[in-house]
Amino acid sequence: MSKLEQLVADLSALTVLEAAELSKLLEDKWGVSAAAPVAVAAAGGAAAAPAEAVEEQTEFTVVLVDGGDKKINVIKEIRGIRADLGLKEAKDLVEGAPQPVKENISKQEAADIKSKLEAAGAKVEVK
Repeated sequence: MSKLEQLVADLSALTVLEAAELSKLLEDKWGVSAAAPVAVAAAGGAAAAPAEAVEEQTEFTVVLVDGGDKKINVIKEIRGIRADLGLKEAKDLVEGAPQPVKENISKQEAADIKSKLEAAGAKVEVK
């Protein structure tokens, strides 16, 4: 039997009072608080683990949802944003919406691209 399997078996044998005491000890030791003392016994100690910090999103993707009525203006903006695209590729991107315009960019750059495309008549999302 592995150490983890033994630990699960030992935790499963705890009474509610023992589980609550264990939870309190782990809270003191690790500097965290458990959501519910009973969850420690039920989840095999997983509830007492420190919560992972929520990572702030640093990379964004601008998605063209709809080219709108003024597709020519949107195509021009796409070509200005993506110099690597020719006229045909930019036209295909606009007509094939929804499609990503630019990926893995900063929040500021995504906001700039979104405002340019919306000014040209497109519907845009930032993900």
